[in-house]
Amino acid sequence: MKCEICKVGETYSSFANVTLERGKSIIIKQVPAEICSNCGEYYLNEETTDSVLKKAEAVMQNKVELEVIQFAA
Repeated sequence: MKCEICKVGETYSSFANVTLERGKSIIIKQVPAEICSNCGEYYLNEETTDSVLKKAEAVMQNKVELEVIQFAA
């Protein structure tokens, strides 16, 4: 698919590290994504996005400022 951000690159299947800010920083590593070959922007499908948001919500209960988790965990 053509990248929506740079309008130049084509996307390829790979893995991305997703960073979320919700009063604390949450980094979810090795998330399946489509990544632009030109600018590096990543795209998540709906199912993956739902899973990322559920994982982020689950770690919000922890009393730390930075949480790093694996997607598959």
